[in-house]
Amino acid sequence: MTDKIFVGGGGEAYGVPQNLLLKYGNRHGLIAGATGTGKTVTLQVLAEGFSAAGVPVFMADVKGDLAGIAAAGSPEAKLHDAFAKRAATIGLDLQYQAFPVTFWDLFGEQGHPIRATVAEMGPLLLSRLLELTEPQEGVLNVAFRLADEEELPLLDLKDLQALLTFIAENDKEISGRYGLVSSASIGAIQRRLLVLENQGAAQMFGEPALELADLMRTDAQGRGMVNLLAADKLMNAGPRLYATFLLWLLSELFEELPEVGDPEKPKLVFFFDEAHLLFNDAPKALVSKVEQVARLIRSKGVGVYFITQNPADVPDMILGQLGNRVQHALRAFTAKDQKDLKLAAETYRPNPRFAIEEAIRDVGTGEAVTSFLEAKGVPGVAERTLIRPPSSQLGPIDPALRARLMAGSGMGAKYDRAIDRDSAYERLRAKAERAARDAAEAEERAERDRAEDREFSRARRYDGERTAPARKSASRSDSIGEAFAKSFARQLGTKSGQAIVRGVLGSIFGRR
Repeated sequence: MTDKIFVGGGGEAYGVPQNLLLKYGNRHGLIAGATGTGKTVTLQVLAEGFSAAGVPVFMADVKGDLAGIAAAGSPEAKLHDAFAKRAATIGLDLQYQAFPVTFWDLFGEQGHPIRATVAEMGPLLLSRLLELTEPQEGVLNVAFRLADEEELPLLDLKDLQALLTFIAENDKEISGRYGLVSSASIGAIQRRLLVLENQGAAQMFGEPALELADLMRTDAQGRGMVNLLAADKLMNAGPRLYATFLLWLLSELFEELPEVGDPEKPKLVFFFDEAHLLFNDAPKALVSKVEQVARLIRSKGVGVYFITQNPADVPDMILGQLGNRVQHALRAFTAKDQKDLKLAAETYRPNPRFAIEEAIRDVGTGEAVTSFLEAKGVPGVAERTLIRPPSSQLGPIDPALRARLMAGSGMGAKYDRAIDRDSAYERLRAKAERAARDAAEAEERAERDRAEDREFSRARRYDGERTAPARKSASRSDSIGEAFAKSFARQLGTKSGQAIVRGVLGSIFGRR
């Protein structure tokens, strides 16, 4: 099996092979360039190369045109002649073939559902997704802390909504324990959750949650599985949702995978398309987290490749860690464009044969300025490179083929049907219903006591000498739990919620 990926031909006549060494595949990379300059083809070529080398790949299909990697290219395709000419120029024996693909989709329409629990997402990423202010993020942190301490699993959005309802009804008591929790902040979070539900994102949260091992499979021939996330609808639902989900997945890989040092080839390669969305208006804490992940995840055997229009979209601290680079053409129409072009050129190791800045501006479609790590991880000299044509089909595939591949993936039985197990919502609802039953029983006892009191009173009026023992009135408590029982039952619309709840649920903090 090869130890490198042939990316294209360089040199004056494009006859010098330009390769990405697999042993440095986990040193991360960048694919940049203006729209229409060939980034998608380069992404497809790299994904094919990693798969052929036995390295699983994860990438998002933002425009719906990467699914063709699951089908072989064809001599009848309209670009075949151009591809054949290019292959001859760079010395490539072009053989068309398909690659193993597993289709995923947060909405479960164009692929198997891919889910995360609310607890796995965590307050930092969820705050980013909901666009919360700092005080609102503080309230969300209180909710997560309370759920953890009181053994209330947060699996889906209704779990979080139920817990927020409890906090809103008992904000004074909870503020005394965790710090100020305002009803205004809770209301704002609940409204943002409603927006998220209206976008269809509720399906993203729940179980069965994705197991990372299912992204790191190979087929019977030893080729790495290409995990393709259908992201066209996801992008329409909201770029922030897209970026947050991919960052969550990257964070899970970082936190769960063991250290492997510098393997001979990556354990997984993660392509982050439209990478600028990750950093747009991102808070400092989030950018720091991305920087930490990018710096350390390579020791887990994971290579991360950012795809964006302009290298300036990626913060300098992260850009400096991207050792394998493919720079397609950048346009320089404005003063800012010219500045960005100059900065992009300065990040490459100079080549005495040409001016890098001019090359980045002038390369044509399918051509790029490349630099790959060489022996001992030293950046290679920049080279004008003609990118090799892909072996798989360019563009989307027939829906019938997608359906057949999904049916044979083996992932449907595991992920296609959602599971709604016992969690915060069910546990809080059960407490509320028990409280309602206790309240109803207490009311019946109180009514019996009142009836007996009336009988005693009538008896005393007829017989002044008889005395009736004083009766204690039924004790009434209004604990935190009772207040919650009333509000939560009303929210659920249950029969018990329609009654006057006077029973004692007991404080959720009663165990202490």
